[in-house]
Amino acid sequence: MKNNVLYILTAFLLPGYSVAAQATATDYEKKIDSLFAEYKHTPGAAVAVVKNGKVVFKKGYGMANLEYEVPITPQTKFHIASVSKQFTAFSVYLLKKQGKISLEDDIRKYIPELPVYNKTIRVKHLLGHTSGLRDQWAILTLAGWQMEDVISTEHILKLAARQKALNFEPGTRFGYCNTGYTLLAEAVSRISGQSFAAFTAANIFQPLGMANTVFYDDLHTVLKNRAHSYELGKSGYIERKLNYSNTGATSLTTTVEDLAKWVNNFKRPVVGDEELLQDFNAASLLDNGDPVTWAARPGDTIYHAKGQLLLQHKGVKRISHGGHDAGFRSALLRFPDSDLAVITLSNNEHYSVPSKTEPIADMYLGDEIRETVGTAASTAPAAPAEKTVPYTNTLTDFEGAYYSHELATTYHVKVKGDQLWLTHYRLSDMELKATAKDSFSGINSFAFQMVFTREGQRVVGFEISNFGAKNVAFKKQMPAPGP
Repeated sequence: MKNNVLYILTAFLLPGYSVAAQATATDYEKKIDSLFAEYKHTPGAAVAVVKNGKVVFKKGYGMANLEYEVPITPQTKFHIASVSKQFTAFSVYLLKKQGKISLEDDIRKYIPELPVYNKTIRVKHLLGHTSGLRDQWAILTLAGWQMEDVISTEHILKLAARQKALNFEPGTRFGYCNTGYTLLAEAVSRISGQSFAAFTAANIFQPLGMANTVFYDDLHTVLKNRAHSYELGKSGYIERKLNYSNTGATSLTTTVEDLAKWVNNFKRPVVGDEELLQDFNAASLLDNGDPVTWAARPGDTIYHAKGQLLLQHKGVKRISHGGHDAGFRSALLRFPDSDLAVITLSNNEHYSVPSKTEPIADMYLGDEIRETVGTAASTAPAAPAEKTVPYTNTLTDFEGAYYSHELATTYHVKVKGDQLWLTHYRLSDMELKATAKDSFSGINSFAFQMVFTREGQRVVGFEISNFGAKNVAFKKQMPAPGP
């Protein structure tokens, strides 16, 4: 009875307090709790909802550290992977506002050790993923690196400087490229004369009061309240190590509380101004003036805007991006016309972002949802099946050692039984599957395809491609001459 009286008095005496609003908030909390009910003594997630400039919900689910049974809270720090990119892009726009960089600048103006290509790679190409550069994770993997290795900005810059070819002509199409954002962060550092972590701290995080946010550029740094990342193995959860010391494309460590301050800056700017924010949120453009499109989905096209994706969510404008490194999965969704943001940060490899974030958004959007995007199968005619062309491969033709100057690494091709294998001293042996004459596919960290090249009948090399690096050339090493 006492609690009921207090509730009634509070409802009538406190300005702006609404019994209906309180009931709605409680109902929303129960619904969000049910979405995350699976996370208890497991890796989980932190959640925050920002509406009309206020954090209307924040909570943690599951464990930040399984060894010490540390629970996740809204103050838990997470590595947010590619959600970092919008902060890198924003840093470039801050320097642009100061007249210290132009989006039309050749990136070699700031990083001259990069190769000279047939067409200039400009700052705007890096921002819009239209540079044609090979992706850093793609080339590191092909060079024999593993994602749990210590990977620094210096390593990435040195490898990027060796790439003599591009995936495509700059400015002509979209190709997601982490390398571009590492280069942008390095450019900001060189222009400002300070580390990228120091620049963003002074120019973004401190002014916004984001006290628990840092670009993590040294893997030896101790960070309190940091989540570890995990993946479910055969006998339970295993830890996924992350040893990055590189920034720009990734490596921002932050909390849902701090990200709430970041999203509020778009409506109530403290850092930057209205003109800067408008330009920053606009779709990137190809050199021909067309908007950069990420992909199409039923009823919608996704546009890219400087580390952000522009799309419609059930008829409501949405600006968002996700991230995934090791077992970390992050999502930041903004609905600018509704003054709403949904933020979830997870340390669980198996966390399903859309199944968690979109129901939360739907609850708070309510009647603002104007339409439902159809999910029916496309009625477009199916592409004709490719004709199978008979081919034969004499496997012993391909045996030998192959070296790539661009990757500074050697692969060996060997026949074992009736199968061809690709070996590297730092990687597990990879079985090659024939797909056509002189063509094979395989998997190391990522799926790859390789096509052997010939001079006459003699195999002299191969070109290998994966998700972010196309036609990296390897030359067959001739046997050493006899005595």
